[in-house]
This record gives sequence, C-alpha cells and structure tokens, in this order.
Amino acid sequence: MPIQPDSRTDTRRMFFDVWHKLRNREPLSALENIVADVIRLHPEYHRLLENPDKVLERDWLPEGGETNPFLHMGMHIAVREQLSINRPAGIKAAYDALLRHSRDAHAAEHAMLECLAETLWHAQRDNRLPDEQAYLDCLKSRIRD
Repeated sequence: MPIQPDSRTDTRRMFFDVWHKLRNREPLSALENIVADVIRLHPEYHRLLENPDKVLERDWLPEGGETNPFLHMGMHIAVREQLSINRPAGIKAAYDALLRHSRDAHAAEHAMLECLAETLWHAQRDNRLPDEQAYLDCLKSRIRD
C-alpha cells in the first residue's frame, strides 16, 4: 500500500525511513524506490537525513535564501508522477524535449521544478487551480533557453 503522508511531519518521516532502509539495504516498496532514487540524486541532503531529530520541525525560509530540502525532493517526486501519467497532457513530450536539450535527466527535472513552483505560486497567490497550459508554456520556454 502506498504511503499517504497527511502532514509535513509524516512526509519528512517518509524521507527519513526510506533513507534508513536504503542505507541498510532493506527492501523498498515501489513508491519508496522512487523516493530513494530522488534521495540518491541529492547527496547534499544525506547528512540532513541522518539527523531527523534536528530537522524534523525545522523551517527553511526562502526569504533567507534557503531551499527546503524536503519540498525540493517532494517536487521531484511530483514531477515523476506527472510524467508517469502524462498529466497535464503533453508534459511527457515537454520533458523529452527538455532532456534532448539538456542531455541530463536531473537538469531536465530541475527545469520542470522551476516551472511547477512558479505555476503553484501563481495558483496560490490568485486562489485558483494551477494553470496547466501556463505550466506547459513555461516548460516550452525552458527548451528555447
């Protein structure tokens, strides 16, 4: 059964649990394998995952130039889910074009993260659903950059 985190703490605990299993070579579920792949891509967060008590309740403030590592890794997972179901329609083609352009899957995902963050920020600011077309347009603009 997939993990269904219902709070910030639960989500963070999922990352800690997967990191623990990964380091101890314990079996992982399908979702945990996705999380593990994202963790592997971010060695800069490995030390943080070793210290759950120190970071479980920590806030990372963008105003201070900080990146929330859990949000960052979570957005990688969200993008991978979007790609797996091609939702919004056309995102897989946009990713493929980004990948051809960058020749680096992690860099292509990062371009997608930036567009996803921008789309979500606009939706939250305007109190509306995310604009899928604006998201896809943002991705297309990254291909030309």
